[in-house]
Amino acid sequence: MKKEMSVSLALLPIFAIIITGSLSVFIWGAGMHFPLIFGIIAAAIITFLCGWKWEEIQTMMVDGVSRALPAVFILLIIGTIIGSWIASGVIPTIIFYGLTIIKPEIFVPIVALVTGIVSVTLGSSFTSIATIGLAFMVIGEGLGFPAALVAGAVISGAYFGDKLSPVSDTTNVAPAMADTDLFSHVKHMLWDTIPAFAISILLFWIVSNTDAGNGITDASTINSLKQGLSEIFVIHPLLLLMPILTIVLMIKRTPAIPTLISVSLLGALLAVLVQGVSIGNIIQTMTSGFTGGSDFDAINSLLNRGGLTSMLGTIAILILATALGGILETSGAFHVLTRKMMSKVRKTSSLITSTILTTFVVAFSTGAQFLAIILPARTFVDKYKEMGIDTKNLSRAVEAAGTVGINLVPWGVPAVFAAGIFGLSPGEFIPYSFFVFLVPLVNILFSFTGWTISRKNYESTIEKGEHAA
Repeated sequence: MKKEMSVSLALLPIFAIIITGSLSVFIWGAGMHFPLIFGIIAAAIITFLCGWKWEEIQTMMVDGVSRALPAVFILLIIGTIIGSWIASGVIPTIIFYGLTIIKPEIFVPIVALVTGIVSVTLGSSFTSIATIGLAFMVIGEGLGFPAALVAGAVISGAYFGDKLSPVSDTTNVAPAMADTDLFSHVKHMLWDTIPAFAISILLFWIVSNTDAGNGITDASTINSLKQGLSEIFVIHPLLLLMPILTIVLMIKRTPAIPTLISVSLLGALLAVLVQGVSIGNIIQTMTSGFTGGSDFDAINSLLNRGGLTSMLGTIAILILATALGGILETSGAFHVLTRKMMSKVRKTSSLITSTILTTFVVAFSTGAQFLAIILPARTFVDKYKEMGIDTKNLSRAVEAAGTVGINLVPWGVPAVFAAGIFGLSPGEFIPYSFFVFLVPLVNILFSFTGWTISRKNYESTIEKGEHAA
């Protein structure tokens, strides 16, 4: 006989993962794998005590993980892209010309802006971070900027684009779960995204031009970095056609996985034809990552990476997180917690704030983007309709916290992925990810002022539909 969880029981797995995750990340330095396993064990035991059989709990985990499979394939392919684009000279060419033409005084704001434009067209924050973002990291080091500051600008730009791009997975999932249409959702998000990004650009300019943030190196250091790149790679402007081709394919709405496979293989072909890499070496690079022998430490530290195997740690976290989310959703744990919260909702401000807080609860307890969007959207959609608030406000709120705000979770999949690409700990770059802080705050501000909050009479819509039938 199955029984409903109490609020205290439903909270136990979440508290367990937040406490063990904090200890593991900040004190033990052991990452997030064990805390997620600990959270799964806690959730499974509580679910079992509530009358569920082990076979049912196992099915919950399998169903949860199945949702992550497309993201798993994308992560694996991105690993091969990083390896092939470095070996082919594509990323080194971007770095070389970036060091030549970018002005140090506006470098950090330009990083956020260009990464944002690329991310809007690609529809993928992960791909943007792993390609143009990695190039900007090397350029920033060559110019003498703190790596954490440049990483914060890359992340801000990447998630600006991921949030607004019509070809982004999260941008399509949010309106679908909130029962609104894609283009109404994107248009409504302009109200919180554009102001937050504009303020972020201003903050990046201020911070990068202060004494603390401006560590511009002399021309000899930049020239040494360019020389190191030209000694290892053939640098040619035609190699810049690769990112342009990727953008064109995305604009034409070619499915993500075929597109990524294509640009990965094209990168491998260029490595063979342009850089003279053997077929065996490029396959090894796409599997295990690039390994170079430059005398310049910045080149070695930031280009010796990539490969399919480099993504396995992030994939493991994604699988564990979605398995945990499967238990918490199907067992009713999330429903118990959100029902308690919704029972106290009376005003628009409390509804939208509760939506954002609930999304952060899912984000901190699972670290998975899709769960942080799907679960709150499913839970709150009827409440928005009941209160006559357009559900595009709901989709905007879950994107604010689930797509962007989840980057504040040090053990979340997005932060762990970025940390692996940049070679930094999440605690180093999160404070500089200004856009990530601002988007949820702007939404909460709108909820209290009522500005940009759209309303809709769902009862009349239902009645019209019934008469038409």
